[in-house]
Amino acid sequence: MSTDTRGTSSDQTRGFLRQLTAPGNRFALGIAILAALGGFLFGYDTGVVGGALPLITRKLHLTAGGESWVTGSLLLGAVTGAAMSGVLADRIGRKWTLFVAGVIYTAAAIGSAFCPSLLLLGIARGVLGLAVGTASFVAPMYIGEHSPKELRGGMTALNQVAITFGILIAYLIDDAFKGLTEGWRWMFALGAAPGLILALAMLVVPETPRWLVEHGREEQAKEVLTKNRSGRAADEEIKEIKEVSEEQGSFGLRDIVGDRVRALLVIGVMMAVMQQLIGINTVIYYGATILGFAGLSVSSSIAQAVFIGLINLFGAVLAVFLLDRVGRRPPLLIGTAGSVIGLAVLGWYFDMGSGFQRSNPWIALAAMMFYILMFEISLGPIFWVMIAEIFPLRARAKAMALCTMFNWLFNFIVSYWFLNLVQAIGRPETFWLYGLFGVLAIIFFAWRVPETKNRSLEQIEREVHGEPQMTSQQLRERRQQRRERAAQRRSGGGPRPLTH
Repeated sequence: MSTDTRGTSSDQTRGFLRQLTAPGNRFALGIAILAALGGFLFGYDTGVVGGALPLITRKLHLTAGGESWVTGSLLLGAVTGAAMSGVLADRIGRKWTLFVAGVIYTAAAIGSAFCPSLLLLGIARGVLGLAVGTASFVAPMYIGEHSPKELRGGMTALNQVAITFGILIAYLIDDAFKGLTEGWRWMFALGAAPGLILALAMLVVPETPRWLVEHGREEQAKEVLTKNRSGRAADEEIKEIKEVSEEQGSFGLRDIVGDRVRALLVIGVMMAVMQQLIGINTVIYYGATILGFAGLSVSSSIAQAVFIGLINLFGAVLAVFLLDRVGRRPPLLIGTAGSVIGLAVLGWYFDMGSGFQRSNPWIALAAMMFYILMFEISLGPIFWVMIAEIFPLRARAKAMALCTMFNWLFNFIVSYWFLNLVQAIGRPETFWLYGLFGVLAIIFFAWRVPETKNRSLEQIEREVHGEPQMTSQQLRERRQQRRERAAQRRSGGGPRPLTH
């Protein structure tokens, strides 16, 4: 029995790979990989600071507040970038927004490397954060809007793979330059390379079909779609995009919190917040510092952080194969529970006394690696995948920007206060507190988060609002009613739009 199961799983994996790399999907896969460079920027700059921070602290004699400033300034910039980029993505397009992010990132990375003081370093990293915050949500949106429905989860999860790959490369570069007094400058400067590559890549990739249709450029949208769909399928998809746009009408900021979007927005924002409250970025930003708590030297802790980067990447790659096979909810619930277990063990380790810790530093590393692995098959990619799926087309950019803004805001709050929290309540209690937030996250996810695998927007909305499923005929009739009402509103008369 077990042999058959393994064979079936292996066949399914090979089948997914064949589908992903099939001639009809290679175009979408190629531009997804290029757009995922936005995720690489996100990962590199959030990962590189973990190894750079001990060197900067030694060089500039930083206090806990100074360390928090170096880390937190980027996060504040990311909050601002996420807030602005929703409007930018709607106005100039997804690809040009990513182009701007790449240019800003390149300039700010070089600026960070040459800053002569802590104040200027914080400002440069704040500007860098503008680009990171922008790319962090526009990249998965760009990928999601290009991807075929049956591969959307896996392709969008490529962005998370790029994030974790960026973190791993950052850790390797940290390890390579850890012996240099000014090594942190090289760590920051090398980040300019992926920023430049992203900007150049955006000059050759197309805009998303959905944005093109929204702006009346249907012929260009069809040209893009026919590169990985048949002509008939492209026409049907354009027709569907137009129908959805007509049904939804225009969305302003007030409509984002209206009845039809509010429930979805609550899910997106709560996932954004919970992703940070379980403490993931304290491990990414302060991984070397946490291993230092376990008794390792600065050099050893930076080297050991590479293992965290490797397991981080492995988990993200695993998620690519999981999300379109088993859905979103099972990995979300199981992986978050696993993260809670990892946090509980980490808290127990730091509660056992300094003698035990010095003798068993491998327990801290193992607990962190298990925690990271569970996060990377659950909240890590699934938050970004779902916010690219659940929102109506007209509301998508603004709603995703709002969710991303909350994500970076709580990233800042949790990361900025991590060292202060450790000093205030202790190391074990800090990790147990993150675990408690993980338990609350599991309860919310089980209660409110819908399954979005292979589901249309209307199916997702009905599940979120607890409404009964409809037959295909009923769906067609409802669309026809909405089109008629939209036409009546444009002509200045007729009844109010259908609500449900």
